[in-house]
Amino acid sequence: MRIVSLCPSLTELVFDLGRGDDLVGITEYCVHPREAHARIEQVGGTKTPKVRRIVGLAPDVVLLNEEENRREDAQALRAAGLRCHTSMPRDCQETAEMVRSIAAVLERPLEGQRIANEIERRAWRVQARARSGRSVRFAYLIWRKPWMSVNRDTFASDLLCQAGGINVFADLSERYPEISAEQLREAQPERVFLCSEPFPFQDRHGDELSALTGLPRACFVLADGEFLSWHGSRTPAGIDYAEALIDAAR
Repeated sequence: MRIVSLCPSLTELVFDLGRGDDLVGITEYCVHPREAHARIEQVGGTKTPKVRRIVGLAPDVVLLNEEENRREDAQALRAAGLRCHTSMPRDCQETAEMVRSIAAVLERPLEGQRIANEIERRAWRVQARARSGRSVRFAYLIWRKPWMSVNRDTFASDLLCQAGGINVFADLSERYPEISAEQLREAQPERVFLCSEPFPFQDRHGDELSALTGLPRACFVLADGEFLSWHGSRTPAGIDYAEALIDAAR
């Protein structure tokens, strides 16, 4: 089987399903596992794929994510006769279903079932534990200039809410809304998680936001975006990571 993956988290999943040796093309952002980035041909970025080259590689399937990849690129690949598998999970259950679906396409159903079962097991455990704990109001920032957060319809928000968090920007209409320092101050979150991707937040940005909002500096915490936004075989660890972030705020 010949596989092209145009989403970093799906590239990682392909390896964990035991199909890494069948990958013939990945994106420049597919950095895990390290061996993938080092030895597999890179066919552009998630939003700038080299469509003609991908077609030339003659893959049996191209894996895409509806948020990471552009619809027009998927259409172009399909028009060229390639089989495309697209997905966009927004929560743990949808992620488990995605894993099973991709595993079926890659003819690795048992491996997929193992990963999906672990996602569901950890999600159920965290949800049950959260029901007996205090809720924590949080904001999750993904960008600077302008400041941007996430609403409830996002994977990162769901992971944190599942663990007992309350997203202070959950009801905003945009999935990735622009917010002001004043809005952040008025929302009064107990924690503001500064994500490591797509914007690489650092400690100094916590200093900056604390000065802008008047919120305590301890409110601002760096968060690993790979654990909170990569859906697939990383999700079990992401569930535990989200729980640890919320627990630390209680």
